[in-house]
Amino acid sequence: MTAMTHDYRYGIQANLAQFSHQLFQVFLVGLTLGTLRTVVPALAETEFGVPKGSFMLLMTFVVAFGFVKGTLNFVAGRLSERLGRKTVLLLGWASALPIPLMILYAPTWEWIVAATVLLGINQGFTWSMTQTAKLDLTRPDQRGLTIGLNEFAGYVGVAVAGIATGYMAAAFGPRQGLMIFGSIVIVVALVLTAIWVRETLGHAKAEGARHAAGKTSGPTPRYPQNIADTPTTWEVFTLMSWRDKRLFAISQAGLVEKFVDALIWVFYPVFLYQQGLNLAAIGWVVGVYGFVWGGSQFFTGKLSDHIGRQKPIVWGMWLCGLGVALTLLGDNVTWWVLSAAVTGFGMALLYPNLSAAVADIAHPNWRGSAIGIYRFWRDLGYGIGALLLGVVAAAWGIAAGFWFTAGAMLVSGAIVWFYGEETHPRLNPAD
Repeated sequence: MTAMTHDYRYGIQANLAQFSHQLFQVFLVGLTLGTLRTVVPALAETEFGVPKGSFMLLMTFVVAFGFVKGTLNFVAGRLSERLGRKTVLLLGWASALPIPLMILYAPTWEWIVAATVLLGINQGFTWSMTQTAKLDLTRPDQRGLTIGLNEFAGYVGVAVAGIATGYMAAAFGPRQGLMIFGSIVIVVALVLTAIWVRETLGHAKAEGARHAAGKTSGPTPRYPQNIADTPTTWEVFTLMSWRDKRLFAISQAGLVEKFVDALIWVFYPVFLYQQGLNLAAIGWVVGVYGFVWGGSQFFTGKLSDHIGRQKPIVWGMWLCGLGVALTLLGDNVTWWVLSAAVTGFGMALLYPNLSAAVADIAHPNWRGSAIGIYRFWRDLGYGIGALLLGVVAAAWGIAAGFWFTAGAMLVSGAIVWFYGEETHPRLNPAD
């Protein structure tokens, strides 16, 4: 049955079973990412042979992750429009199967970098598909809520894994603890995808067909006009990257905000470890960042469905930068928890609403590609941010990395303020 004749239903309530399956999938994606975010950086020197003060070497696994995940986001978007969302999701989980064993048997840091390359493939395919599939199923007026719920589930997963792996490492040893936790998560995710996840590409095609036939209702989004109805990959890439100033502003903000996540991933555990905190305490401080980020998105995404995307994005960029700077101004766990919470809330304001803004003005015919390219630029920020942070820290010390990140967020937020515009169709419809 074709997309034109099939009676597709849209909305969270109308697709609650599949929407819930996809939410649990992204929670498992977050658990997988969180497996490498607390124990590995903190014990890079003692467990995996990274020399003390080797910031560039320490950052190599985040650089690898960022460039691989960014590229695979790009690939995933186009593949999903040809092979389907479920197939790409399955490929993502299959790519993660060797990771726990590589951590268990890693003789050198290079093995950790190689495992992180596979993690980048996993994250590029799986997280992209959970987001795209949910956008296929839901209505335009639910996009902020949809992406907020998606990122809420994913980053709560990251936070849970950061705390759990700290305790698992203490109970079973660093390598064994990570291997047990990671193996269970990945196998469960692969089985659930194969059995319960359904294909959603037909929903997107049907939505595009309705737009072409002029059968849609409600405010018309401000779609870019300088692009074909069925554009090439290059056309979508150039539109997202520089030809549309709104999409350029969104893409650069996505890239720069990942500087914060690279900082939290690597420098936070190292900084806190140097201050005398144990692995469990580090897990809780980093976990507060993840919990506030993830938990707040439960309502910051929905908030943008009412007040728009532009203001939460700009406010979030600046608040997040402030939280990073605050980290250096205190010297106790309570202060670090507070600064982590401020940083996490800033991320919650900006993170789902950048994706929602892309979804607002990307036509259904090429929305999967647009989301993939935005996520390409966003997650490339891991790699670029890690490189820059490594250089800055090597030259001026770890504290300089925090100040650099805070300044970058301030400047990037200003670019969104000047070059972006409100994308919500109800608040800024096409003429």
